[in-house]
Amino acid sequence: MADPYATLGVARGASEADIKKAYRKLAKELHPDRNKDNPKAAERFSQIASAYDLLSDKDKRARFDRGEIDGDGNPTAPFGFGGGAGGPQGGFRPDFGGEAGDIGDIFEGLFGGGAGRRGGGGFSGGFGGFGRRPAAKGANVAYRLAVAFEDAAKLAPQRIMLRDGKTIDLKLPAGVETGTQMRLAGKGEEGPGGFGDAIVTIDVQPHRFYERSGDDIRLDLPVSLSEAVLGAEVRVPTPDGAVMLKVPKGSTSGKVLRLKGRGFHKKGGGRGDLLVTLMVDLPVDDDALVEFVQGWQDKGNPRGRMGV
Repeated sequence: MADPYATLGVARGASEADIKKAYRKLAKELHPDRNKDNPKAAERFSQIASAYDLLSDKDKRARFDRGEIDGDGNPTAPFGFGGGAGGPQGGFRPDFGGEAGDIGDIFEGLFGGGAGRRGGGGFSGGFGGFGRRPAAKGANVAYRLAVAFEDAAKLAPQRIMLRDGKTIDLKLPAGVETGTQMRLAGKGEEGPGGFGDAIVTIDVQPHRFYERSGDDIRLDLPVSLSEAVLGAEVRVPTPDGAVMLKVPKGSTSGKVLRLKGRGFHKKGGGRGDLLVTLMVDLPVDDDALVEFVQGWQDKGNPRGRMGV
């Protein structure tokens, strides 16, 4: 029953942004892919995911701060039961839904018999207005799902295998990014009050030539000298497949062309764009090109804007 604030290394009054920043930093350091030879890192990774799940939920965080639930999201014992100085050796220690039974069983032992539970007079489960707390659900289980860059951009369905060996197909949400969490109700561990949830944290994988910029995608596209000088229609890769792009006549390296609706799906609807930066690719050891340049005089100064 760890303190989620301590687990993430933040103060109780930390802002949502600070909590998210701390989580991302720890998740990056403890990611299983970077700690394959350190089994304790995987356990720690699961702990920070559970802590972030609790603190990123405003209702759960408020209930934890008020002492209504513990760091695992389970209801806390009333009137300080379960954590006194006596500990396991002193007095009694109720464990709701566990081996020690629930609070009703404890009061029956104190006040005599189970008549209250059976409706025959005596104790009836109330003490100063206090009634029996519901049994706690099982613990949540944290998962990390690596998603290919193109799949995240076009929201391709993902399949994840749970601890019990079963697989589930997930529908990615619009605006998905690394750190996005998805909750699978009832797919966690079993408890007296039912199953906990599975918390799936998305890890969007880097791409060899795409780069994300908000909801847009950036791409450096090589073009030949003749395509840049004379203009051309060229094939351009996108997450949804290749499309044709018109390169204007006289294009230079650094010119940006926009393909609308070829980026990431936005949370509010629609999609970002694919921003294509042209990069003129000169041939190496081309005698004809060298001969042409040697006989051609360019009187312009491409660095004139820089004052040199």
